[in-house]
Amino acid sequence: MAAKIKLYTNHNCPWAHRAHISLAELQIPFEEEIIDLTVPRTAEYLKINPRGLVPSIEYNGEILTESGIISDFLADAFPSHLLPASNAPGGAQTRAKIAFFVDTFMSKAMGGFYKAQMGSTDAEREAAATQIVDAIAKEVDPLLANAAPFFNGSDKLTQAEVLTGSFIVRLFTLPKYGVLSENLLSDLAAKAPNFYRWGEVVSKHPSVLCIYDEKRVADGTKARVAKMRAAAAA
Repeated sequence: MAAKIKLYTNHNCPWAHRAHISLAELQIPFEEEIIDLTVPRTAEYLKINPRGLVPSIEYNGEILTESGIISDFLADAFPSHLLPASNAPGGAQTRAKIAFFVDTFMSKAMGGFYKAQMGSTDAEREAAATQIVDAIAKEVDPLLANAAPFFNGSDKLTQAEVLTGSFIVRLFTLPKYGVLSENLLSDLAAKAPNFYRWGEVVSKHPSVLCIYDEKRVADGTKARVAKMRAAAAA
């Protein structure tokens, strides 16, 4: 009997986007409910996820929350090329490499991601973008030396791309809208060539793009920045 999955999500949220990449790549059918993140969460949704965050999934009647946990659960529940079993030959080592890569990217490179978009001044945003590039060049680029074109020499998407892809596609598309520094991509190409080649492929993958509307995300970010700056000037 096929698993029954309901995903509580928001298409503008990069964390919820992770679950969509998993489901798309695994070709798993699911029901979807959009959660409006611009208003207080309903009492009904807070019963599902008391933190009020997305994504959440209902899997055969049980609730799972947090994007990384959900994506890893799906990869384990539906074995595929994304993630080897821990008891498969080399499986535990590959899983450890993926976990280290994702942790490095998120903790070292993405620390300035919010400020690079939402900084109160252009100088603050540029400084945050430079911080991202320098961190990627130092910490992440060496981990992609054998990407072919995906992580660890894979010719197919892996769990490393599932858990980073929603941020990669934003890094590679939002500069054209002025949401991120217009120098970001040229700086990455010059200083982190392994990352740049890998990121270009990841950002164009159909599973990564499955719900992504770059203009909608860019317009929404610009609106939030304008609101924050107006409030700060008041």
